[in-house]
Amino acid sequence: MSGARAAPERSYADQVRTPIRRDNHRHQWEKDRARRPLGTRAATGATERETGLEPCDLVFHACYREVPAPPDLADAFAVPTGTPLLQRSYRTRCSAETAPFSLVTSYLIRDMVAANPELLDAAREPWPGGTQHQLHTVGIELDRVEERVTARGPTPEEARELELPPGASVLLLRKTSYDTHGRVVDVSEATLPGDRTELLFTTPLERW
Repeated sequence: MSGARAAPERSYADQVRTPIRRDNHRHQWEKDRARRPLGTRAATGATERETGLEPCDLVFHACYREVPAPPDLADAFAVPTGTPLLQRSYRTRCSAETAPFSLVTSYLIRDMVAANPELLDAAREPWPGGTQHQLHTVGIELDRVEERVTARGPTPEEARELELPPGASVLLLRKTSYDTHGRVVDVSEATLPGDRTELLFTTPLERW
């Protein structure tokens, strides 16, 4: 008598992965919401906007820790090397999937946001209104956001965590946010899976 057969493993081609469409209008969308009532801010976020999913479809995790600024980040923030930074790591995935949409690490100058102790507490995440509202609580308004995108092959750790198929690349997005005084107030680095991420940039042109 033969035993029960194990269910065959699903190949990558059989897996359905939620696509991500990120466009540069997201920053104004986030800024417009930063001063809205809590109910409005809590109803949806950037991930829902980029994937079409609902908040109930998402699994979110955040981890905070204080780190000394390495030379490259110290240079970006125009502060001395070793200045305390708040490092925030984020992972968000669809509840029906096991891989996160991206690997995101954000850096803030700790002393710049410490006036609101809630901004140092990862248990407050996901924060309704995101980083722009967090900064708004300590009197910081963003003036502009610069994003630089490059591509490369994934590290073994990235391939494993993002569940990438063989040969897939990753997109590296470094976002630098400036306030209305010209200061860099947030630097974030996102590693995006190249097999399901679309970057869309729309540039309005002034008429003659």
